[in-house]
Amino acid sequence: MSKFKEYFSETTNELVHKVSWPTWKELQSSAIVVMVASVIIALLVFAMDFTFNKGMEAIYHLF
Repeated sequence: MSKFKEYFSETTNELVHKVSWPTWKELQSSAIVVMVASVIIALLVFAMDFTFNKGMEAIYHLF
């Protein structure tokens, strides 16, 4: 049981004193980058899906 206490104590110490946390401004900037990238990827997936769907419909109408 003492090993668990030591583990949590060391983990808390590392998170409080050794980790470099981003500032609020950096966090906002990173969040905006992630949101923009997510929208771009979603639009690309939508475009590929739409194109593939229309292509398959065209092929099915030939038969």
